[in-house]
Amino acid sequence: MRLAIAFAVVLLPCAASAQARSTPLRNPALLNIGFVCQWQERCIDRQQRAMKRSLSYVKKNDPPDWKIQVCNRNAGRNGTRVDWVGYENCITNPQQRPRRTANR
Repeated sequence: MRLAIAFAVVLLPCAASAQARSTPLRNPALLNIGFVCQWQERCIDRQQRAMKRSLSYVKKNDPPDWKIQVCNRNAGRNGTRVDWVGYENCITNPQQRPRRTANR
């Protein structure tokens, strides 16, 4: 019982501050960005701005499927976490070319 109370006392302030920042556990995009940035506010802001710009670019310009796939692959190189700044740089790059496939 004492252990449960100790955890509640320690976790309660953390839960309140997390709740104030739009509950990252209920927002997968924010949770992903938080892990990528190690919860540094400046980095989170930069990633969120890049996410909004890149999503609006895709909606407005409708790039080809191959370009979206290549940029997704490049942005997700560190596992399941997406680097939105890298994705934005890739998707808006006019020099991007499709990947070559090996002839078998």
